[in-house]
Amino acid sequence: MEKMMLFDGPQTAPLTILLAHGAGAPMDSASMTASAEALAAVGFRIARFEFSYMAARRSGSRKPPPRAETLNPEFKAQLATLAAAGPLVIGGKSMGGRVASMIADELHAEGKVAGLLCLGYPFHPPAKPEQLRTQHLEGLKTPTLICQGTRDEFGTREEVSGYRLSSAIEILWLEDGDHDLKPRKTISGFSTADHLKTMADTVGRWARERLA
Repeated sequence: MEKMMLFDGPQTAPLTILLAHGAGAPMDSASMTASAEALAAVGFRIARFEFSYMAARRSGSRKPPPRAETLNPEFKAQLATLAAAGPLVIGGKSMGGRVASMIADELHAEGKVAGLLCLGYPFHPPAKPEQLRTQHLEGLKTPTLICQGTRDEFGTREEVSGYRLSSAIEILWLEDGDHDLKPRKTISGFSTADHLKTMADTVGRWARERLA
């Protein structure tokens, strides 16, 4: 049975964040759930949804992920169904954040969204650093926060430092984090819970400073 949306956090929250999932895991994956719960714990209202290809997998379909840009209309349709009381931030995990980034400026110009939040942005496919997905990020106008692990195989700190990115983009680097923001505690001294709390606290600070 197809799920519609999942919600975390208070309905009276001053800010709502609409998140889409990554290419290979659903909206209720361990990573998405942990991120949503961490954001809700600092007072945000979190809404999660699934693109149709992923929702179809709940009925046994094995549809592969389509090209990210073909999902833009689906994201907009989900946004239209969400009754947010106050300002709205769009974003998501990996591919979900990438799709949101492609529609953010249009929606921001229309006054429909206040900002963009990407959890593990896929700057390039793993092991293919030459296939950059950053061209539209160079002129991005929407206030944006990207939360990225320093050893993310979709874009490490060393790689991203050389990219041309809009000044509207702020990046939170989480030491030794992978694409799910998970660090190796024996190496970094940080736990996944540590990084998720840092992520959520930083989103709170960013929202107060950039979206006010």
